[in-house]
Amino acid sequence: MDINITPKLENVQLLDKYNLRNPSKGTLYFATTHLIFVDHEMRKETWILLMHISTVERLPITTAGSPLLVRTKTFQSVFFVIPRERDCHEMHQTLLRLSQPVHIDELYCFHYKSTPDDLPKSAGWNFFDIQTEYQRMNVPNDQWVLCTANKDYELCDTYPSEVYVPARASTAVLLGSASFRSRGRLPVLAYLHHNKAAIARCSQPLSGFSARCMEDEQMLDLIRRANPNCGYMYVVDTRPRINAMVNRAAGKGYENEAFYENIKFQFSGIGNIHVMRKSLQKLVETCEQNTPTMSSFLSGLESSGWLKHIKSILDTSWWIACAIESGVSVCVHCSDGWDRTAQVCSLAALVLEPHYRTINGYQALIEKDWLSFGHKFTARCGHIACDGRERSPVFTQLLDCTWQLLRQRPEAFQFNERFLLTLHDHVHACQYGTFIGNCEKDRRDLRLSERTFSLWGYMASHLNEYKNPLYNPKAHPDTLRPDLTAQSIRFWRGMYCRHESGVHPREPLGDLLPASVEHCSALDHHINYLAKRINTFKNLLSRRKDDNSKDNAIVNYRNGNVNSVAIEAKTEELQIDNKFIYESGGSLSEMESANHDHPLKETSANSQSTKPKKIPLITEKLDASLPTSLALLEKEVNTVALDWKSVKNVTECSCSTPLDHYSRKHHCWGCGRCVCTRCVRGRSPLPALASARPAPLCAACSPTSPPPAPPPHTNIN
Repeated sequence: MDINITPKLENVQLLDKYNLRNPSKGTLYFATTHLIFVDHEMRKETWILLMHISTVERLPITTAGSPLLVRTKTFQSVFFVIPRERDCHEMHQTLLRLSQPVHIDELYCFHYKSTPDDLPKSAGWNFFDIQTEYQRMNVPNDQWVLCTANKDYELCDTYPSEVYVPARASTAVLLGSASFRSRGRLPVLAYLHHNKAAIARCSQPLSGFSARCMEDEQMLDLIRRANPNCGYMYVVDTRPRINAMVNRAAGKGYENEAFYENIKFQFSGIGNIHVMRKSLQKLVETCEQNTPTMSSFLSGLESSGWLKHIKSILDTSWWIACAIESGVSVCVHCSDGWDRTAQVCSLAALVLEPHYRTINGYQALIEKDWLSFGHKFTARCGHIACDGRERSPVFTQLLDCTWQLLRQRPEAFQFNERFLLTLHDHVHACQYGTFIGNCEKDRRDLRLSERTFSLWGYMASHLNEYKNPLYNPKAHPDTLRPDLTAQSIRFWRGMYCRHESGVHPREPLGDLLPASVEHCSALDHHINYLAKRINTFKNLLSRRKDDNSKDNAIVNYRNGNVNSVAIEAKTEELQIDNKFIYESGGSLSEMESANHDHPLKETSANSQSTKPKKIPLITEKLDASLPTSLALLEKEVNTVALDWKSVKNVTECSCSTPLDHYSRKHHCWGCGRCVCTRCVRGRSPLPALASARPAPLCAACSPTSPPPAPPPHTNIN
C-alpha cells in the first residue's frame, strides 16, 4: 500500500464523554497496523486496530481544532481534536484508506508475522474436518450419504465440496433441485439428531407465482423419508411472510403448499440484513449518549429493536429444536440461505447437542454452519471496500444469542464471555485468515492455510483464558431449555459498552473463581512442600532412619565430618518451632521434664536452663534437595507468594498494558501480583512447591528472564 502517512501528530486532544472539560492531551502515532494515542503526562495509551475502524467522521471545526470521530467495529468511539484542519483532513483520508483496503491481498493476515515462540503457521488449520464432524453424528448411514457432485464446486460454488444428501437422491434430482434454488443452494443435511430427525438447509425456491420443479419436490420428500419415525416434516422460512411474498415478484419466493406433500410450512419473521444493520446503528447511538438518563437509554434501546431481533432469532431456533426433539425433521431457508439460516441452524444445534457447548464443539459449529456453508464474512464484516449495504451484524447476533444462553445456564457451557468477545474481535480484525473470504471456495483459491495463521491455533494456546469455571458437563447432558420470556432477554453490556469505564464489575466472577482456584492450588502445593521439609528435619532430629532408602540422613552433633555440612543461624533471624525455645525460671522446661531419650536433651548433668542464642549445630549427609544453610532455606520458602493481590483495583500491568474488565488478569505465583497475558508467559517450577508442574511467573520472578516484550497491543488481545 503506497500511502503517505504522517508518522505522528502533536498536541492532539482525546475527549472522553464522561470528562469533556478535561480532555487528554498527547501525541497521535500511525503504526503499520494501529492508531496509537499517547498521553505522556498521564502515561496512558489508547490503541485502535486499523482493521477495527468502522467509520471516520469529520465534525464542524471548533476553536480548539478540527474534531474527528472514529467508531470501531468493537463498539469503541474515540473523539480526537486535531489542531490543524489540514492534518485532520489528511488523517481522515488515511484512516478511510487503511481501514478498508481495496484488494483482499492487502488485509492484515497476509502480512502478519507471528513471534518465534508462538505456534507455527500450520497450527489450527487441521483442527476441523467436515467428514469427521458428520461421522460424529453417525453420518454416512443408510439414510444419508456423501455427495461427490460438488467436489469441484460445480453443483453450488458457495457450498462445501463435501455435502450430505438423502441416500436415494439421484444425480438428476440433485441437479434439478439446485437449478430451482437461489444461488444453486439445494437442500442438504446440516445436523442429524440421535432420533434420526434432521435439520436440512437451503435457499429460497425460484418459484415466482406459479413455477414448480418436480426434482425439488422429490428432494424434500426424500429428506422427509430419511426420517423413518415421522410421516411429515416442516419447512421453516425465517423471513416475514410479507418479505417472502414480495420476492415472488422477482421470480423467487417460497414453496407452494399445493405442490409439496406431507410438508407443513412455518414463517418466523426474522428481519433481513438491512433491518439488522439499522438496528445496530441505533443501538450504538444509544450507547454513545453523553449524559444518558434511564429514560433516554431505555427508550433508545427499545427504538433500536435490537433485543426484539435477538428474541426472534432465539424463538425460531428453539422452535426448530423442539421439532427435532419431538422427532420431526426440519428444512430451513431464508433468501439465499447464508445469513438467517446459518443463525437458526447453528443455535438449534447448540441447544440440542452438548458437544457444541464446549470450546472445540462451538468452533466446529462455526466451521460447519458458517464457514463451510458460505456465510459471507468478508462482505458482512466489511473487510475490504465494498457496498456498505452488504454489511450487517449477522455473526454478532449469533454471539449475542449464545451469550443470552450462557448467561441463563452458565453451567452448561465450557467457554466464557471472553471466548465470545475474542471471536467477535478477530472476525473483524483480519489478523488471522480463518474468517477471510465469503465461502470455502474463496478460502481455497486464496490458499489461506498456506499464507496465513489460523485463529484456532492461537486460541488453542490460550485455552485457560476461555474456560468457564462454572462448567458442569453433567448439568445439561441433553437439550438445553432456555427461558425466552421478554424479561429474560438482556442487553449485553460486556459487548456494546465494554470500553466504558466504571460500568463493569471490578471483580468479575469469571476472573475471581479461576484466580481463587489457582491460589488454593498454589497453597496446597506449598503446604505439601512444608510438610515434606518438616518431616525431613523431624527425622534428622530424632535420628530416625528409613530402611528402604540408601541415602539416609545421619545426625551428628560433632563438627569435622567431611561428608557433612553445618547449618547455623541466630534465633533472632528465623522463627523457630516452640520446642527450640525454653522458658527460664523455677519450673522445669518441656525438655527437662521429658524422658531421658528426648533427642534435644543434653547428656551433661550441667544443662543450662537459659534460652540459647543459637540453634545447636546439625550436620548431615549432603542431600541435593535440601538447602545447605538456613538462609538458603528461608529463600527457598519465600519463592511462593502466600498473599495474592486482588484483581479489584488493578488497572495496569507492570509493562504499562491497561487491564480492563475484558483483559484476562493472571497472578504470578512467585510474587502474587496481577499481570497481563504477555507478561505471565514465563513458566518455571518453584522450589517451594511440592509439584514439578511449571508455575506462572512474571518477568521479575522468572529465573530466566524472557526477551523484552513487544509494545502493548501489537496483538489485539
